[in-house]
Amino acid sequence: MKMNNGIKCVFLGTLLAICSLAVQAQAVNFPHINTTGYGEVLAEPDMAEFSVQVVMVQESAEQAKQKADQVVDDFLQQLQALGVPREDIKSGNIQLLPQMHYPKNAKPEQKGYRAVRKVKVTTDNLDMLPKLMDTALKSGVNRIDRVQLGVKDPSKYQAIARSEAIKDAQLKAKSVAEGFAKTLGDVWQVNYQAAQARPMLSRTMAMDSSERANSYQDTTIVIKDRVEVIYKLK
Repeated sequence: MKMNNGIKCVFLGTLLAICSLAVQAQAVNFPHINTTGYGEVLAEPDMAEFSVQVVMVQESAEQAKQKADQVVDDFLQQLQALGVPREDIKSGNIQLLPQMHYPKNAKPEQKGYRAVRKVKVTTDNLDMLPKLMDTALKSGVNRIDRVQLGVKDPSKYQAIARSEAIKDAQLKAKSVAEGFAKTLGDVWQVNYQAAQARPMLSRTMAMDSSERANSYQDTTIVIKDRVEVIYKLK
């Protein structure tokens, strides 16, 4: 059954009125205080991820693919020889693209093919990072992306940060209530959204092994949390 415009307008108006009444019914109509608590904890990284890229340009697509695959295979073998488990190594599919040349005042022309493969490595041995990246470069890898430092069990640190946020909200609410000669009552509402599941810290790769090794020392990750609470006032 079709509805004419008049009936649609009446229906929409009724729906908006019902929604408005529902919002008003949930409004806080008693003395209260709204506070936001913040908490954070410092964690030492115990794992890292880094990605590398192999880019090869050859006259034919087949040649470019073979060169890229050869570098990746060599890199994977060396990683496993260094004790990196195969499940901690993820190699992506190859991408084959025409290699274009754009001369000035002339039409673009194709100059062979470009093959690209990516490899992601995860390790829980931070002392091995410089050696792993040097191994990548010696294998023929063209690019090492940023290293991401993290923690294997972020939920443990997140729980501590959450607890600190709750304490912070309680202390703020109690202090403000006492400042106005009021007594803090029961919690009326809590608004909480979980933070990111896996905190990571990106670091740019240093130029040589000694600098890279030093750049991972005394590094900490700040894990934060927050909670919003509405307390009743007596």
